[in-house]
Amino acid sequence: MKKQMLCAALCAAATGTASATDFGQAVETLAKVAAPLLFGTHGTLDASSTKSLTADEANANPAKLVTVAPGLRVSVVSADAALGPNIDMMVLWPKDRPTHLIACNEQGAAQVGVQRISLATGIPETIIASGLTSCDPVRATPWGTITVGEENGTNGRTFEILDPLATTGVTVSGAGAATTTSDPTHVAYRPALGQLAFEGTAFLPNGVMYSTDENRPVNGNPGGAIFKFVPATLWTGTAAIVNLDQSPLVAGSLYGFRAGRRSGNTDYGQGNEFGRGTWVPVTGTAPINLRAAAATLKLTSYYRPEDMDIDQKALAAGNVRFCGNNTGDDTAGGDNHFGEIYCVTDGTVDAAAALTSVPEYQPLMIGNLELAMVDNIAYQPGRGNWLIHEDGEGSTYTPARNNDIWDCLDDGADDDNLADACVRVMTLNDLTAESTGGIFDAAGKAYYFSVQHNITGHGVIVKVTGWR
Repeated sequence: MKKQMLCAALCAAATGTASATDFGQAVETLAKVAAPLLFGTHGTLDASSTKSLTADEANANPAKLVTVAPGLRVSVVSADAALGPNIDMMVLWPKDRPTHLIACNEQGAAQVGVQRISLATGIPETIIASGLTSCDPVRATPWGTITVGEENGTNGRTFEILDPLATTGVTVSGAGAATTTSDPTHVAYRPALGQLAFEGTAFLPNGVMYSTDENRPVNGNPGGAIFKFVPATLWTGTAAIVNLDQSPLVAGSLYGFRAGRRSGNTDYGQGNEFGRGTWVPVTGTAPINLRAAAATLKLTSYYRPEDMDIDQKALAAGNVRFCGNNTGDDTAGGDNHFGEIYCVTDGTVDAAAALTSVPEYQPLMIGNLELAMVDNIAYQPGRGNWLIHEDGEGSTYTPARNNDIWDCLDDGADDDNLADACVRVMTLNDLTAESTGGIFDAAGKAYYFSVQHNITGHGVIVKVTGWR
């Protein structure tokens, strides 16, 4: 059946008008025609939406904030008036049988920072009430806790939450090493992870954590670097911890990625962005200012690194590969720096922790005019594709266009390292909004994301289903 579908798609692409003038367009057409086989949808979307709903229209039916490819379906998880208006990243919780989403609200310190949202009712409840600035990344750890981070420049911190379904109304006070929480039994600051604008974070089963600094280059100074945290005591357990003092995040060592191994690891600096590199030790008193360390150590840096996710197929084979996005900038009349998707390999899981691995950075997608300012990324279990969110400046163009969500194949057995195809599968209908925080369920069949700072003035979280 798959061979028949592929043959039909090839014939359709070959007879299309694009093939007569441009081979690249024919390849794009083939990917769209073969959507049922390659992406699990009945079709794709040809263009970004130019619609922008009113607040009344969006409140009457929040699902209409999103248009999806044929075969996919949208339902509303929550559009509660109490849901944070800037809900960003989120995780399903508990991991084995989820009943809730645990989500960051990306606002100021006076607003709610972390909420749990019932999948059954959509009702949000507050976990961290105040004290977090621009809460953004959320991750579930292998030892049964939740981490949340702040996208707050050199002041960004990471916190760890124990028992998030029973923890309510916690406040955070102070800054840097003086940070405290009103419930240290359930919410603890993790200074060993350093401070930066936390955006992309990812964990290996042994507790090794990767992170990026959401920073753009300015006046000759570098953008955001990639870091690795190796716990002093690696995680080897199977049961969830019962005390935050048992967490591998209490203590460990930090390292930064620097591309360039030629001539005794000295071939680094401006002009060397891709390829193999080294992990450079980052030393100092916790919490270390990692942005300053990146400049001092001449770490390789990128244009606004955003979200990242683990390649679960590689992990199942005992290897480390994570992929993420560098936003770039596509403002109308601006730099035409459309952003990129990248992937980093870091040897085996054991080698990554032992610092015997050789990290390698390679682009997966770069220079797509339609898929611009890439932000959030999610690995699709089972199919192995990557879902990519735009945080673009389409509203500054004439005509204005909405942000989209794209579905990208991973690189196959061909000679390049690039994604074999990307197609548009969702688009927003609100020029004030962006989509963010996308995550799949364990089966890769249900996709959750936030329609952030949308026209309603409150949060909206949707679920998309229908993948074959």
